[in-house]
Amino acid sequence: MKKLIIPALLLFALEAAAQQHKLVKLWETDSVVAIPESVLPDLKNNILYVSLIDGGGWDADGKGGIAKLGTDGKNYRPDWVGGMNAPKGLGRHGNRMYAADISEVVVVDIPSAKIIKKIAIEGASGLNDITVSDNGDVYVSDSKTSRIWKITNDVPSLYLEKVNGANGLKAIKGDLIYAQGTSLLKADAQKKITKIAEVPQPMDGIEPVGNGDFIVTAWAGYIFYVHANGKSELLLDTHLEKKNTADIGYDAAKRILYVPTFMAKKVTAYKLN
Repeated sequence: MKKLIIPALLLFALEAAAQQHKLVKLWETDSVVAIPESVLPDLKNNILYVSLIDGGGWDADGKGGIAKLGTDGKNYRPDWVGGMNAPKGLGRHGNRMYAADISEVVVVDIPSAKIIKKIAIEGASGLNDITVSDNGDVYVSDSKTSRIWKITNDVPSLYLEKVNGANGLKAIKGDLIYAQGTSLLKADAQKKITKIAEVPQPMDGIEPVGNGDFIVTAWAGYIFYVHANGKSELLLDTHLEKKNTADIGYDAAKRILYVPTFMAKKVTAYKLN
């Protein structure tokens, strides 16, 4: 009996080891990024767009904006677009960029770097993450009212409510992947909801790896690898260093993760191995 148990345990250990992933730091900016919350990569042009709160997290103080940064961590431009309050999640469709800004979604024309519209969301007070579907529908979470809104042709409508801890969003084909506190959930086109996984900390950013797996962050300073079967691995823990891990960007081809560190005022790049 013992001879059977030992090989079985060894096989289990080898299988577990094979599933382990890790992050290797590639570069990190100086502490010059004015409270970065979200990173949106433009990989074709080697640009990272970074939302800057530059003040209180929910203060309508006019200090916020969007910066540009090279995918190599160089050529930081903090003044690409200003005129916002405390922008968080960023999304894009064509030449339009969308930023979640407390109670409205700010629309930016990318070629001209100009704000062309601000879409007010009724009753919103904590707009947080944004994602855009392939057909241009915009989804935005309101963490304070526990709602997710859908914007079609610049017209908002309530999509989901009673989403306690609503935060991270990712549109994938006809599905909406979203964070409800520590639960990673999926709503299909008919709004049928299924649970993907449960992680130890409330989630912020969500990025698909491309094989049914996800990388998710928890704002306090944790990054998890979530397998399609619901199991998760801790990839990074920087909470004791007071380095937050907010709304990430991901280059699936090069397996590079771009992490805004919020209060640490840096953007950090990691290679996923």
